[in-house]
Amino acid sequence: MAKDMTKTHSIYERRESEARSYCRGMPAVFTKAQGSTLTDRDGNTYIDFLAGCSSLNYGHNDPDMKAALIEHIEHDGITHGLDLHTDAKGDFLHALETHILEPRDMDHRVMFTGPTGANAVEAAMKIARKSTGRTNVIAFTNGFHGVTMGALAATGNGYHRGGAAMDTHGVTRMPFDGFAEGVDSVALLDKMLSDGSGGIDAPAAILLETVQGEGGLNAASPNFVRGVADVAKKHGALLIIDDIQAGCGRTGTFFSFEEMGVMPDIVTMAKSISGFGLPLALVLVRPEYDVFGPAEHNGTFRGNTHAFVTAKTAIYKFWSDDKFQQDLGHKTVMITTALNEIAELIPGATLKGRGLMQGVDVGSGELAGQICARAYEKGLVIETSGSDDEVVKVLAPLTTSMETFRKGFNILLDATRDTVADSKIAAE
Repeated sequence: MAKDMTKTHSIYERRESEARSYCRGMPAVFTKAQGSTLTDRDGNTYIDFLAGCSSLNYGHNDPDMKAALIEHIEHDGITHGLDLHTDAKGDFLHALETHILEPRDMDHRVMFTGPTGANAVEAAMKIARKSTGRTNVIAFTNGFHGVTMGALAATGNGYHRGGAAMDTHGVTRMPFDGFAEGVDSVALLDKMLSDGSGGIDAPAAILLETVQGEGGLNAASPNFVRGVADVAKKHGALLIIDDIQAGCGRTGTFFSFEEMGVMPDIVTMAKSISGFGLPLALVLVRPEYDVFGPAEHNGTFRGNTHAFVTAKTAIYKFWSDDKFQQDLGHKTVMITTALNEIAELIPGATLKGRGLMQGVDVGSGELAGQICARAYEKGLVIETSGSDDEVVKVLAPLTTSMETFRKGFNILLDATRDTVADSKIAAE
């Protein structure tokens, strides 16, 4: 077995690109996953507080979604259909309309893009530019919207922007809520757009995440989001909410913005919209801005038929009534309590995020990395986020049981204690 493992690891190092990332800090070879746990080739079990970076909100291998997918495949259901009409796509659209859009008074059309969140962002920005005849897009500090060229222009992270190896254009960056102490970001944005010498071209859109997942779990206040929506309307710009990571229940409601009193013109979704970790992305767009001609934004894999099958099942299972959402409220309280206990171990540490998208800012990327590495050694998969990776970030599956949550947080608490103790010893 040891010889086989050596060969397995050597193939990654010999053939896989240097762009690989998560596996550098978590080098196990994983072979099985169920619910909120992962198992490696040696039989070691890990609690998953990463969930495919919020792509597995309903856990690994949900039995109902798995059964629906197997049935579809066994009956020779459509595998790939471009954007042809299929029963699987129709069933998904019906479920989305009935249980998600209509109850929230959303008249948005559904556009299937290429299967990544970045492609959905690209499409959203193009729609806004074509609808308004403008080119500029307002984005915010610490925002993360993808690493394809258009989405990357709206992404704030310098490391990722450097990967373009060329200039990125078409975006004006403004301070996010709370980015600069004492600065009213909404008032500043409005003033700069209202002043003919403010230096900002009239925007086609204002693009934001209500919780900046990769940016450090910075959570916008409802007042900030409403203010941005008002500024967008005042200045003739479309409001785009990027709900790729924060959507599908991650903040406690299906959409991250639905209790904020705003209705975006465009919403981008990916990650957990398939329900099963299968690639799927879409753009929700108000009918008046549904301006693309046939195949004007296309892609061979726009719409993943297998993902339609599981996505429909996920909506019926978790969103056909309010029981799941109520359960998320209880879990949010538990997560906040557990993270407070961890934050108390580190002077100056603060809680970030909201809902089931929370973490602890420990003030140092080195410290956060050490905590996550120690947690991995103890059987917990968890990552960092933020400008300097200073936030220990919890993105557990929303279906994680209270018992498993407690086990996971006990591991994280022990890892934090160990790391803090080691840091004190090293400082002496």
